[in-house]
Amino acid sequence: MSTDSHAPLTVAVLGTGIMGAGMARSLAAAGHRVRVWNRTVSRAQPLAEHGIEVDADAAEAVRDADAVLTMLLDGPAVFQVMRTAAPALKDGAVWAQTSTVGPQAQSELAAFAAERGILFLDAPVLGTKSVAEAGQLTVTAAGPAAARGVAARVFDAIGGKTIWLDGEAAQAPASRLKLVLNNWVLALTLATGETLALAQGLGVAPERFFEAIDGGAMDVPYLRLKAGAILGGDFAPNFTLSGAEKDLRLIVAAAESAGIRLDLAAAGVERFRRAAELGHDGEDMAAAYFASFPGGGAPAAG
Repeated sequence: MSTDSHAPLTVAVLGTGIMGAGMARSLAAAGHRVRVWNRTVSRAQPLAEHGIEVDADAAEAVRDADAVLTMLLDGPAVFQVMRTAAPALKDGAVWAQTSTVGPQAQSELAAFAAERGILFLDAPVLGTKSVAEAGQLTVTAAGPAAARGVAARVFDAIGGKTIWLDGEAAQAPASRLKLVLNNWVLALTLATGETLALAQGLGVAPERFFEAIDGGAMDVPYLRLKAGAILGGDFAPNFTLSGAEKDLRLIVAAAESAGIRLDLAAAGVERFRRAAELGHDGEDMAAAYFASFPGGGAPAAG
């Protein structure tokens, strides 16, 4: 591991989808040596234009890396990749597990890392594609003090804020916080779509709604962001609907394990599922709007 706090780190990013690609570019822009791996190599290839090494093998990508970031769909995907990559990690390497996999899977991944002597960080990130591209993610993190020096430099490159939490990574305190944060984000997204659908159905011009709440306590920037996507018909994914459904299922399962009933979240899972069945699974999660219309025959929102 680099002992010079100013020398570039070698960082491997495993998973270069919507979030991982932006994280890799931010690390490269900060002057670090970056290697990436993606299941579909061709999708990672454009990163080579930013001086990033694209590897077809995950073990090769992590070889000699000071830090590894995993940004994959779910717990099983992370396990599958790291079972291949972990033997190639050098002693003292830091693994920041930034995917949203839920507390149970994160705890299992921490145990997997501990068995192999890897410095593991429970470190899911909050943000969307545009936020990742800007290097302004919010990082929530917990883990050993020995990992924090390297991790802080990595997180400074990909994020605008890092929230360090007490507790062992195996207890997944950051993953628990991430589910609470995502519950709020997803609730806002779903409520925005339903409100605009109701306005459409009742013949209420959307601008009258925004005029009424303008500048008041109910006027939320995120509402404006997602409403703009719906009204503009722009569903290019910042965070996919299928990813949102996955996260909301994790939220409901975690709540149930804690003896908590989440009626809105459970209904939200069904709403995301219905929109996915209508063909919107790869679009931005704002496309849950279409679930309000039987058969998916939504009129133009604007």
